Order: sequence, then structure tokens, then C-alpha cells
Amino acid sequence: MAELEGSRPARNSLPAPSVRDFRTRLDQALAAEDEQGRRWADARWGCYAFYDYDGEPIYVGQTNEQLRVRVRRHLTNQRTDAVAMRILDVFEVAELELWPLWEFESVNRSRDPAGFQTARARLDAVEYTAYTQAIEASRFKAILNEKIPPVSPPVELPSSFRCPLVSEDTRAERGHPDIRIARRAETIARLAAVAHERGEVSDGLRRVLVVQAVRLAYLSASRLAMVEGRPDPDPAAIDISRLVGSVLVESNDLERAEDPDDDFADDGDRLW
Repeated sequence: MAELEGSRPARNSLPAPSVRDFRTRLDQALAAEDEQGRRWADARWGCYAFYDYDGEPIYVGQTNEQLRVRVRRHLTNQRTDAVAMRILDVFEVAELELWPLWEFESVNRSRDPAGFQTARARLDAVEYTAYTQAIEASRFKAILNEKIPPVSPPVELPSSFRCPLVSEDTRAERGHPDIRIARRAETIARLAAVAHERGEVSDGLRRVLVVQAVRLAYLSASRLAMVEGRPDPDPAAIDISRLVGSVLVESNDLERAEDPDDDFADDGDRLW
């Protein structure tokens, strides 16, 4: 038998150039340091946000297992609920923002239960504040979180780090409206298939399906306006609250709050 010529290529050389570029820039972002020489993404506790090619906020999350671990799971197609359920399209993520909570690095749940609960409350408050600010900054007044964060009093956000994750070449390619329209339509189809195949899915997933449809409708309308030489449509033409209800509190949380016999426990999928 003739010997095989050559050798197997390195695994990191297999992805398409735009994917390799994205992952290189993600590595650089996760290695970025603050003024004290700490890598922003090394913080164990913190919150993060993703933005699309228009600078539109699309997702806010929290973690206490380390920011770099959680963000990388999202953005390299390792399993997270948001990616596995087809809620978040990694190809739409163009920017990343991190809010580390350095003061809780040494908190240990078993050794210091009270300190852990303090850290958890602070994390929830930072996440909810970042979430509500993202809602306010969104032209649609809605983002793609399946689970609305626990309602918490607003707080001053800690210092953050925000950076792009795509090159100008990638932005020119993936950011083209026709590509984004096709990609977003595919994302909606996949998300709808999840709802169909599983049958019993969260209210939040069905809410995200509506928000994605709104994002697709607006992008398509903007493309039409551009080719016809008209101004972009007014996002105010879309009333998201009349389509999906509140995006500031889960409907089942409201029901529990109104039930005096319910302990209003957080049933989210956070990593405690």
C-alpha cells in the first residue's frame, strides 16, 4: 500500500478565513488588559453584552464561572442554551462588551454563604441594569434574551470594556444587507423549527421568535428603502410591547409576585 503523502492540517486552519479572523479577534479581546494589568475576561463574576453590525444590542448575560469561559462558549459554537436553541446567531455578533465584578473574586459559596448571596444580588442588579440600558438603546426596544434577567434595583455599572470582533473585510462581507437578511431568515426558520419539534418551549423563546421577525422585517424594509432611494423606515412604526407584552419582567414572575403563597424563587438557568 502506498504511503499517504502529506499530513493532516492543523485543526485551527480548517475554518473559513472569516471564522478564523473572528476567533483571532475574540482571543485578542479576551486577552485585553485594564489599567491595572488585569485581563478583563479573567474576572470570575461579571456581565457581558453582544452587539450586531449596526451597533444594536442583541444579548445580555451574566456568569460567575469566569467571563472568558462563558463568552467563548457563546461565540465558538460550544453548547449554551442561547446557541443550542438557535436564539443567538454568532454570525450577527460584531462587538463585545464586558463588565467584570472584581470585588467578588474570592467569594466562595460553601465557605461564605452570606458573601455569596451578596455577590449574587450585585450580579443580578448589574445584569438587569445592563439589560434595561440595552433595551433603551435598541431601536426596537427589545433584545434576544430568552429569559429576562431577575428584576433588580438599578445600579451604577462598573467600568466596562467594549471592542469589535470583526475586521473591516468581514464587516463588508457579512454586514451586507442581503447577506444579513438571508442569514436572519434562516435563523428564524431554525428557531421556529425548534419550537415545532419540541412543542413545549418557553414563552421567552416564542418572544424571541417575534423579536427576530421584527428585526428581519426592519432590515428588509431598510434594504427596500435604500434601493428605492428613500430614507430608512422609522423604527417607531413597530410597537414591540403590543406584539410581545413587557420585555422588562417575565409574565410568570408577575403572576408569582401577585401570589402571596409563592416564594418568588428565581427559576432561571444561571450558573450558581
